[in-house]
Amino acid sequence: MTIQNRESFLDNLANTLGRPRRKTGVERPKWSLSPQWEVYDGLSQDELVDVLEQQCKVIHTNFKRTNFDGLSEMLKSAIKGHDGNKVLAANDRRNKEYGLEVIFDDLKQEGVDVRLWDSAIGTENQVFAEQADIGITFSEITLAESGTITLFNDKDNGRSISLLPRVHVVIIPKSTLVPRMTQAVKQIHEANKRGREVSSCVSFISGPSNSADIEMNLIVGVHGPIEATYIVVDDK
Repeated sequence: MTIQNRESFLDNLANTLGRPRRKTGVERPKWSLSPQWEVYDGLSQDELVDVLEQQCKVIHTNFKRTNFDGLSEMLKSAIKGHDGNKVLAANDRRNKEYGLEVIFDDLKQEGVDVRLWDSAIGTENQVFAEQADIGITFSEITLAESGTITLFNDKDNGRSISLLPRVHVVIIPKSTLVPRMTQAVKQIHEANKRGREVSSCVSFISGPSNSADIEMNLIVGVHGPIEATYIVVDDK
């Protein structure tokens, strides 16, 4: 991804502040206390899975765990259990790796309308997403503490997949689990420093849509899916 007009923007900002730009000698502050790194520090991946499972109860999210061999039946069961007649999934490279291509073919044989996000058809994706029962995505980074999944939205993984269908099903590789937002943001920052093209749209989603704005009454499904299912896959 190319950054446009960065130098002129920073020059203009420095001029507005009435000082020259500093391009060298800038150091990050060193804090005497960093409690954000201590929460769940040292927990194994399996222990983080346990933390995530408990948090899913708090955020009204269905939690399931399996391995590669069991993913097919578990995903099919989740789709059928949510009356999934129309399914929209991200056009993700992991679809093949995790056997989703075979699962989708099986579902199509059973009469389920399964489609992958297709950048070539533009807004037709959103139209189908509005009608879909199930949206399926992969979590890039998973925050155990808050039960939050991370999506890198791009041309093959539109935001509508997780926003418009009635149910959001998320496949979570166990290796993606981190304790909390602190580690997630660090991971994204370091990836960017290494030159990896990180999506300009990063979505952090915690379970189904929730709102308690009106008289503190919790309402689920106000501005997004009314249900969410997390499927943790033991990939290591």
